[in-house]
Amino acid sequence: MSLSIKGKLSRKLSVESGVSKAGKEWKKQSFLVDTGAQYNPEICFQLFGEDKIEILNHHNEGDQVEVSFNLSSKEFNGRYFHNIDAWRIENLGSSSSESGEAPEFNAPATEEDDLPF
Repeated sequence: MSLSIKGKLSRKLSVESGVSKAGKEWKKQSFLVDTGAQYNPEICFQLFGEDKIEILNHHNEGDQVEVSFNLSSKEFNGRYFHNIDAWRIENLGSSSSESGEAPEFNAPATEEDDLPF
C-alpha cells in the first residue's frame, strides 16, 4: 500500500542522533507538512538514516511537496507508538509555471467537427 499526501513544507526540525543497544549510530530528522485541512492540518514525518535525510536537503520551507510514506505501530508495555516514515519527497512545482509560460493544451485548432448537427 502506497500512501502519499500533498501540502506545504512548513518546518524542518533539527537532526537527532544516538547509539542503539547494539552499538550502531543512527540519525533521524523530522519535518512538518501543512495540508491545509480544517482540523489538524500539520503532519510530522520522520526520515531515518543519512540517505533519507539527504532527500530533505533538496527542499526548502514553504515549498509545495508530495510526501510518500509508510505508517507503522509498535507495542511497548501495553501502549502503542506510531511512526510516519517518509521515503520520498517530490516538489510539486511545474516547469510551465516556474518559467512563466502559459500552459499548453493539446486541442487541435484547425480541424473541423465531424458532428452531424
